[in-house]
Amino acid sequence: MQNIALKELCLQASKIVQQAGVFIKEQLGKVSDEQIEIKDRNSLVSYVDQEAEKFLVNNLSQLLPEAGFLTEEETVSQEKKPYRWIIDPLDGTTNFLHQLPFFSVSVALQKDEELLIGIVYEVNRSECFYAFKEGGAFLNGKSINVRQNIKLADSIIATGFPYYDFTNTDKYLAVLKQVILRTRGVRRFGSAALDLAYVSCGRFDSFYEITLNAWDVAAGIVLVKEAGGLVSDFKGGADYLFGAEIVASTPDIHPDILNIIEKNY
Repeated sequence: MQNIALKELCLQASKIVQQAGVFIKEQLGKVSDEQIEIKDRNSLVSYVDQEAEKFLVNNLSQLLPEAGFLTEEETVSQEKKPYRWIIDPLDGTTNFLHQLPFFSVSVALQKDEELLIGIVYEVNRSECFYAFKEGGAFLNGKSINVRQNIKLADSIIATGFPYYDFTNTDKYLAVLKQVILRTRGVRRFGSAALDLAYVSCGRFDSFYEITLNAWDVAAGIVLVKEAGGLVSDFKGGADYLFGAEIVASTPDIHPDILNIIEKNY
């Protein structure tokens, strides 16, 4: 796919993602307790997640008929075709259900093993982050980049806490302690897709987390890379899409975060 065609596809997909976000915002505060399902421990879902996903699948199918899907709610057959949309219709469902204003729609396009497009829409502030391979990263049409010339002591770090698999909690807390001691501050907001988007535009300087799924991080990976950041697994390798662990940072502090993880994890 040519770069020009990829840009146009990204922009068209961004409009669809924003429309899904409008629907989600309209449902804020309208979901009753009886309409909430518990999928797994501390993992919630409602009709909002499901209907948003169906909307995305239907419209993205028309945009790129040959593509398959990998989606969180599995409202469509999970097919791995040469092109595949990776979708989290509502990243931060618990925040949404508790009316905490930090949740997003996350959509990425993968060709074979390569991520080509990433779109993260922050519903409450109507902020659309998007990026496409070798085309840069953007926020509502304006070019964005990770922060430059940052020292670890001056950095703001985002993370998430284990919420269902507590196997390595002690190690994770040891890392968190060092990050708290050596940085300007740590934030935990509850939407990995948005955390990655915020790294891409310089609001955060690094994000790390474990026990994540591909749909949580796929779009954000494209954003961070196209904004000039680095992405790796906890060992500094490339198993971050399906490996359930990710570090995304400005190049200045990425080695520092990996060093803290290596020593404590």
